[in-house]
Amino acid sequence: MTLKRATIYNVAELAGVSHQTVSRYLRHNGGLKPATSEKVQSAIAALNYRPNVIARSMRTRRTGRVAILMPAAMNSLPLRLMSAASSAAHASGYAVDMLGLEGPEASRVARAQELADSGEFEGILAIATLGDEPIVSSTTPIVIVADYDDELHGIGALADGAACSEIVQTLVDLGHTHILHVAGAQQYASARNRCRTFVDATKKLGVSGTVAGGDWFGQSGYDAITALPTDTPITAVVAANDGQAMGAIRAARDRGWSVPRDISVFGWDDNELCRFTTPSLSTVAIDRERQGRQAMEELIALIHGSELPPPDMTSLHTVVLRESIGPVPRRGAPS
Repeated sequence: MTLKRATIYNVAELAGVSHQTVSRYLRHNGGLKPATSEKVQSAIAALNYRPNVIARSMRTRRTGRVAILMPAAMNSLPLRLMSAASSAAHASGYAVDMLGLEGPEASRVARAQELADSGEFEGILAIATLGDEPIVSSTTPIVIVADYDDELHGIGALADGAACSEIVQTLVDLGHTHILHVAGAQQYASARNRCRTFVDATKKLGVSGTVAGGDWFGQSGYDAITALPTDTPITAVVAANDGQAMGAIRAARDRGWSVPRDISVFGWDDNELCRFTTPSLSTVAIDRERQGRQAMEELIALIHGSELPPPDMTSLHTVVLRESIGPVPRRGAPS
């Protein structure tokens, strides 16, 4: 003999209340008289009633899941952002699905719209924009981290070069008046902004600023230092990223120059290895964790219909001073 599962209507009948009252009790909405709550609880216990979680999910669109979408065709992932966003979601009780969207832009936009309309997720966090027109869903909140392009290169706040001005000021305060910038690949906004800020800052402070073309790799930093003449007046280097800076340090050592005694070196990105190089590398830390955490907190607030957290408008970039910079050499040029 198969026992029929008790329903919410059975509970209501036994308790002598409406099924809406039982539903309200199960949702913990409050407002019920203690005697009514006690009758409902007694009926639930007597019938061994268990709510149908699947059916309730279908009615309320509660799935306990959020999605993080990103372009599938890219060379690297913003792992720190994704980790912080996932941690924020887990702390609020949500499971996270990470999905790569393949194909041309139109296909990716269509797939994102399909996911938003599917009811599978309570919210969607998209890393990089998805077309010029916003994806709109009547049921699924969507938050877009628009500081990445289709290849997940930094744009917007991530590409801000303002910290380069602080770097130049720091070096000038140490006595440096001839500074070299090893530029990144200029098709990227972050490289252009860092280079532009370097040129503007050196002009403003009345010191000599020289720019050497480069890409994002250590070899370009190495080549820029190797190409300097023996009697170069340059005593400090601002690299577009940490890889270039490490290449510059290697080239300086190969030339018999000591860092920072003969030449100071600055990087950018605060790679994990920067703290452990010899000397440890001065650089710029980018708070991608804050970016991911804030985006997910905004999404969760939209899901719950609660007040959005106030945006943190401070820069994501922080200059980190370590051992690779020092006072200008007394002789004014590398030995």
